[in-house]
Amino acid sequence: MTTGRLKALLLVFFIALALPTSILVYQAYGQLKWETFHQHQLLARELSLRIDARFEELIEREENRPFSDYQFLNVSAGQESAFLQRSPLSQYPPDSEVSGLLGYFQVDSQGQLQTPVVPGSNASDYGIDNNELKQRIDQENNLRDILGRNRLVEKQDSAPAIAASEPLLEQEILQSLSSSAVFSVEEDRQGISAFDSLNSPSKKARAESKLEKSIGRVTDLKLEDRYEVAEQAKEKIEQVSRQKLKDKRLRIRTFESEIDPLEFSLLDSGHFVLFRRVWNSGDRYVQGLLFDQQSFVDDLVASAFRESSLVAVSDLILAHQGNVVKLIAASRARDYSSSTPVEGSELLYQTRLVAPFSDMELIFSLARLPLSAGGQIILWSAFILALVLIGGVFMLYRLGAGQISLARQQQDFVSAVSHELKTPLTSIRMYGEMLREGWADEERKKSYYDFIFHESERLSRLINNVLHLARMTRNEQKPNLEVVGIEELLNELRPKLDSQLENAGFKLMLDADEMTLTKQLHIDPDWLTQVLINLVDNAIKFSANADEKTVKIGFHQQQDGSIQISVRDFGPGIVRDQMKKIFKLFYRSENELTRETVGTGIGLALVHQLVTGMGGEVDVVNCEPGVEFRIGFVVVD
Repeated sequence: MTTGRLKALLLVFFIALALPTSILVYQAYGQLKWETFHQHQLLARELSLRIDARFEELIEREENRPFSDYQFLNVSAGQESAFLQRSPLSQYPPDSEVSGLLGYFQVDSQGQLQTPVVPGSNASDYGIDNNELKQRIDQENNLRDILGRNRLVEKQDSAPAIAASEPLLEQEILQSLSSSAVFSVEEDRQGISAFDSLNSPSKKARAESKLEKSIGRVTDLKLEDRYEVAEQAKEKIEQVSRQKLKDKRLRIRTFESEIDPLEFSLLDSGHFVLFRRVWNSGDRYVQGLLFDQQSFVDDLVASAFRESSLVAVSDLILAHQGNVVKLIAASRARDYSSSTPVEGSELLYQTRLVAPFSDMELIFSLARLPLSAGGQIILWSAFILALVLIGGVFMLYRLGAGQISLARQQQDFVSAVSHELKTPLTSIRMYGEMLREGWADEERKKSYYDFIFHESERLSRLINNVLHLARMTRNEQKPNLEVVGIEELLNELRPKLDSQLENAGFKLMLDADEMTLTKQLHIDPDWLTQVLINLVDNAIKFSANADEKTVKIGFHQQQDGSIQISVRDFGPGIVRDQMKKIFKLFYRSENELTRETVGTGIGLALVHQLVTGMGGEVDVVNCEPGVEFRIGFVVVD
């Protein structure tokens, strides 16, 4: 098994788990998102019903209003008597439950406009002073101006002069046009027919075309022919009047009236008009009320929307016949002239208002969909699963790579041990055979015996290191700690270290002051002896080619009171990126097939375990030249 193959297997394992998990999370989150969308859709529907209810209240209130309320005075009749009283619509300023009301109006069959706020007789008789009367008249003029600008009633000064020298002829021609030449019948006069064409663009276009053609024909006449046209118009008016008088004589004069349902329209000036057609005693009227668009929409639509929870997540578009009237977005309102929804938004709910406001639509567009509690749980669960999955795969890779590396190191260790055992055993066997066969003289015998002795000691140390490491790895061996003086410890170590260094051609240098020699350490003497022997053996191996073949061992007391034991050689030192790796088990910086130094890679790992087992610390630093291993222990008081 290699690390590359391990990566491939773990990648397949990760995909096999991540793909179905991602699909499940996506489906669950999508379902919760749809449920949240549906919940907001229900909220939009409920809000639309509440808005519809307010419009229904307005329609019911105005449809139940009697015909006589649109006059300043109306008749209140009982069984025995009838008397005149002021209309409830004659209050000033107008009293309405809906904001934006500009006033009520009535247009009679002659196209004349009147409002219930202006009395037909002396205003002082009704407690109205001149200042209030002026304000009432101003309100009526305002209504007249708005309706006039939308061509629903005649403006008072709307007749242009044809010839300054003939004002009487001009007046007669215009009167004739308004009565017969343009509209042809009495019911089509301006103020009646104009309201009929409000919601019928084709009729309005035909009427305007007919009016333009009629005016064009009359203005093209010569001056002498205009008198004839005027005479014909007057004759037409007299015929219509006689016919109307005849019809009235045949009717029974009663107060009966017929009222059509209310109609709604958006005027060119941007005002809303709510009107109805009324037939009373054979005469036709149009009664209605005007609203300011901004205030009307804010009261009936925007206020309800801003009070709902939808304001935080959606925009509300109020459209009339496909054109955006107003956009109310997240607690702020802006006016838009186009019918394009908000960019990037999603349609939440769309519905028409109750009749006669059915030309207006409520369009809820979702600006952002809030995350529900269930969605948050799914996202957090997905996040935790992703962390667990990624972390688990990473840890498995680390563990597998570590095991692969350990297996490789163990193979290197077996190879190193074989190498370390084979060479001295071969030498021992060779010298032993020579001594057995008597091929060596007395002088050589001593050197052969010394060689066999030293090699057997090195083999013993190697075997002891392996056995000691195996016991410590299985936690089968604990240190036998005791209080030992440094001077006593040096006396025991000196002969062993001298012999080890002398055989390798090195010399020992001890560095310790008198104060340090008097200190005592809480250690295992055998473990510390093995640590120092291993460090000296390591110094001998890696500084064999150094110019100065010396190993320096020092005992010094630090500022914090601890004792530092140092072992320094004067060799090439250690590469910086390997200084933290040399204490790892079986680690060697050289390849087993190409290495020049002997060793198994367990000496420094055993040093680290023995020192830490006694409660000390071990570190390594590069010197100039060589490298120094430092061991720290706490002094016993």
